[in-house]
Amino acid sequence: MRLWLSLASLCGMLASGAAHACSQSTPCTVGERDYYIALPETGSEAMPSVVYIHGWGGSGSGALRNTGMVSAFLERGYAVIAPDGVPRQGANGRTWGFHPLSGRQMSEVAFLEAVRDDALGRFDLDPDRVMLAGFSIGGSMTAYTACLSPDSFAAYAPLGGNFWRPHPTECAGPVRMLHTHGWNDGTVPLEGRAVNGLPADDPEAFVQGDIFYALSIWRAANGCQYLKADRFVTDGPFWRRIWDRCSDGSALEFALYPGGHSIPGAWPELVVDWFDGLQSE
Repeated sequence: MRLWLSLASLCGMLASGAAHACSQSTPCTVGERDYYIALPETGSEAMPSVVYIHGWGGSGSGALRNTGMVSAFLERGYAVIAPDGVPRQGANGRTWGFHPLSGRQMSEVAFLEAVRDDALGRFDLDPDRVMLAGFSIGGSMTAYTACLSPDSFAAYAPLGGNFWRPHPTECAGPVRMLHTHGWNDGTVPLEGRAVNGLPADDPEAFVQGDIFYALSIWRAANGCQYLKADRFVTDGPFWRRIWDRCSDGSALEFALYPGGHSIPGAWPELVVDWFDGLQSE
């Protein structure tokens, strides 16, 4: 009997420990929300990582079910960390307090920083190589984090979403930013649109921002000397504009692809090549 009780106690301890081990299917909890993590095969050095923010109606666990995207990051040695947004009122899925009128931007930034710190404490991740990326309103949350707290992450890679109106008048400081967008995007068009059925000039309208105007804000934040990009790349799946003559330590690139509101299969490779290139500079 005593032996059986000891074994039962040991099994209970092991089960309890397993319940608190983060994975792709088991969450870690930070405050009132969770995040999930997919890890590559470990190497001899601390791993780079991407904190990936899901879009409207998504979730952290749902984001990691995009196996093509996740596998592409893992194959390059990147951990993928996928936090949950806040529950949507009266609807399934989650969202983010990204909007400038939400009053929740800084609490969302603090949550993302807490997810970063928790993951760094649990896993063999390189604290100097943690990038923030996101799709759609996850891209918008990525952009606002970069604007409000540029030192929170080493670089930022929004996809299919950036600022909303009213656009910020300025951002806190230089950032390393790669914005990617679909030429045919009708959900978040390059010029933006009103999303709640009101005219764009109505004060109650929720209106997506203009991506080209957002780029002007990023050029100002990065101290770029010229409106015109310094380099243009038109081969491969993306058409890219790159500004080089900017503040030391900053980076700014804009990539277009001939698609709609989607995550291109080649996007993780683009992001990793860009981020790895920054590390080697």
